[in-house]
Amino acid sequence: MKRKIALSIFLVMALLLVAACGGAQPAPAGESAAPAGESAAPAEAAAPAEAATGELQGPIPYEPGPVPEGGGGDIVRYPLDQILTYKALDSYSQPEWMDKFVEDGTLPPVEERLPKEPQVMLTSAMSDGIGEYGGKWRDFSAVQTEGWNLCAGQTQGWFGINYIFSESLTKSGPTFMRSDAVEPLPNLAKSWEWSEDGKELTMHLIEGAKWSDGEPFNADDVMFTWNDIIQDPNVNSWSSASTWEIDGQPITLEKIDENTVKFTFPTERPVAFLFKMDFLDFTVCPAHVLKPFHPAYNSDADYESFEGALPADDLPAVTMGPWVPVEYKTDEFMVLRRNPYYWKVDEEGRQLPYLNEVTFEKGETGLGRTLGTLAGSIDHTNLENPSSFVEATKRAQEPDAHFYIAWGPEMLSFPLELNLSTTLGVESERDAALRELFRNFDFRRALSHAIDREGVAQAIIRGPFLREFPGGLYPGASEFDYDSVVYYPYAPDSAKALLAGLGFEDTDGNGILNWTSGPLKGEDLIISVVYSEDVAAAGQIAEVLNPLLADVGIQINVRPLQGPALDDAVQTGTWEMRVNRSGQEFATPFTFCDRLAPIDNLRPEWHRASAEGRELLPFEQELIDVVNQFCAESDSAKRAELMKEYNKTFTENIYIVGTVIGRYGLALAKRFRNVPVGAPPFYYQWTWGNVQPDQIWVPADEQLDETLPDTIPIYNK
Repeated sequence: MKRKIALSIFLVMALLLVAACGGAQPAPAGESAAPAGESAAPAEAAAPAEAATGELQGPIPYEPGPVPEGGGGDIVRYPLDQILTYKALDSYSQPEWMDKFVEDGTLPPVEERLPKEPQVMLTSAMSDGIGEYGGKWRDFSAVQTEGWNLCAGQTQGWFGINYIFSESLTKSGPTFMRSDAVEPLPNLAKSWEWSEDGKELTMHLIEGAKWSDGEPFNADDVMFTWNDIIQDPNVNSWSSASTWEIDGQPITLEKIDENTVKFTFPTERPVAFLFKMDFLDFTVCPAHVLKPFHPAYNSDADYESFEGALPADDLPAVTMGPWVPVEYKTDEFMVLRRNPYYWKVDEEGRQLPYLNEVTFEKGETGLGRTLGTLAGSIDHTNLENPSSFVEATKRAQEPDAHFYIAWGPEMLSFPLELNLSTTLGVESERDAALRELFRNFDFRRALSHAIDREGVAQAIIRGPFLREFPGGLYPGASEFDYDSVVYYPYAPDSAKALLAGLGFEDTDGNGILNWTSGPLKGEDLIISVVYSEDVAAAGQIAEVLNPLLADVGIQINVRPLQGPALDDAVQTGTWEMRVNRSGQEFATPFTFCDRLAPIDNLRPEWHRASAEGRELLPFEQELIDVVNQFCAESDSAKRAELMKEYNKTFTENIYIVGTVIGRYGLALAKRFRNVPVGAPPFYYQWTWGNVQPDQIWVPADEQLDETLPDTIPIYNK
């Protein structure tokens, strides 16, 4: 099947290339020399020859693309004080079926289960207003549930399960809804203030909230998470002590009282760290559950036993989230029921969530989620693979479709990355020569000129779903500016001229350029391109690049790798080029600002440091300087200006070679109400973090039968 797909892509590309016969159109002159300080060419060659048209193609403006139906910039935003607040209400209520648990003494009255001042989700930001109780959300997971100790790195199955199981100090998912600031929403921390010198951040926690087993939540849980999870190097946590440093100087956290903690920073007002107090980076752990298993409190425990202390079948799990895992049939089916102690309400005092139940089917691949949604058995899928876009769109237009599709901002990108490390994974003369070649600006520019991006887009999927993209910040990012992009477009004659200028020549007449000097003299210019088997579009793009690069004399050998094998290649540096799906840092740069430049040893993945260190290219130091300013800047307007500078440097030097960009699609059940207008499938978080699931409701006549009706989690104490 894969071979048939590849052949069909080649046929499409052949037609496109025939139609485009004649190469690039004449264009204004462009400088061919590498930016100051770039490494020299690996071959003994003079300056690049002129293209057949007489001059090299220069950069051209990058323009906005078409917007598919159902997507593109229709987000409705609000100031924070119209989204939520924390306050006591005159009265509270719960679903009627829960009253029996109060009457028989299983549960305290609802007002005793809520905090002193619960979080109140305001009607002003609800798209459909106060909701009705009942019904369920059916979803799908293709990842094994390892256990319930998320704090020690275990996954609950991703696909939204981890997200609704955990709660953190702040909440970044709904940030896209804010009109007043690019900051996460309050969550377990209901408010905070900075000291006069900007180096202390005092956070006030919700007071009187309880875990799903009825035990109190307070600052002790936060401090346990900080001291015994994040700061303990033996715990496989999602963040570590090094995450909480600025220029090598540690950030500290102390308990002020039962409901107050204080961070101390080495620099003034590092607002970006509010985003590190969110999902995974600061998922707050239940101290009363985990302390008995932690080696710091139990001499009979070790860190391996601590990680596996809460196995998948140990239910119900303890959570601060809106639903509690109560039943799990391994690799088949999971049921989560409403949390009787959930600490959020609507303006009428109705305890949230509105939905009584969430279920997850289990399958082998994420394709099952999309197929289930199309078939009507699943209520949500993220459209991430362009090959499924047309079928999903057609199905959504059919009268009996139970879902609709909304397209998010342009954030689905598949660049060609080059391994720029001079030492990591360099095991031979060939490795060293290729790395030196990759570090040469003229070679990266030749690659950019060799790629017919519009042809690639249409070869993958016809229509407005994908378009050309030179790399850098996504057009959907709030800090993106079209004028900051330096775009070297398709111009194969210019690519050939640049390669000739680097000393490459087809000396044996086989159509592939040869090295003409150095240790590889006489050998064909052959480069390995890897991609993840889990990202189908990356493989399709790699195959389409094959004839395009062959047209300018470069042979690529495309090789898929499974997740673990690819991870190992990246960690050891034993790869040459990779087609990858770009990360979140280019979508929401302020939330992941430390990933934008080679600030730590592990990022970017195309230029990781080895034990010997890392030899930065001159423009990389420029990126580091800009990013350090950006991360420390509290003014959003100044941050936007810094990102313009960053993106210009990034694209001008072709740090990675962009190919195409598109939009993630969100397929969601039509019966759901209160979905925020314009909620994207991917922005600061994925869908479950964006749609405010605890305020989703379904009209009574559209509610589906629940799997475990009239059930609440019951704990053995």
